[in-house]
Amino acid sequence: MSITGTLIVQMIVFLILVGFTMKYVWPPIAKALDERAAKIAEGLAAADKAKSELSAANKRVEAELGQARNESAQRLADAERRAQAIVEEAKARATEEGNKIVAAARAEAEQQALKAREALREQVAALAVKGAEQILRKEVNAGVHADLLARLQTEL
Repeated sequence: MSITGTLIVQMIVFLILVGFTMKYVWPPIAKALDERAAKIAEGLAAADKAKSELSAANKRVEAELGQARNESAQRLADAERRAQAIVEEAKARATEEGNKIVAAARAEAEQQALKAREALREQVAALAVKGAEQILRKEVNAGVHADLLARLQTEL
């Protein structure tokens, strides 16, 4: 065969191969490439969306953390004020109770002083009677002189 015939046959085979490739092989490859490009574009869009959502979530978290810090500081201040009020109330109650105890002790001391004075009066009256008895060297009748003893007791 001649070189021209071989060249023509090779051109026909090449054209058949190109036609076959264009009709049966190329469309699935192009489709796969298009699908892959679409998936990559979707992935990039999803990554951008996730980035923006992450940024928004970080802003929300920071805002909520700031709010939580403020609330905790306010609660702590409220608790300190309440504790101070409770301490002041307890001090006031303790002072009031102390005053009551002191007043009760004073009243009891006055009662005991009155009892002691009364006992002393009775003892002085008895001593006076004994003294008078010894001076007179005779027995004094307490029933007869009860009025006199009562006056003497009140004078003392």
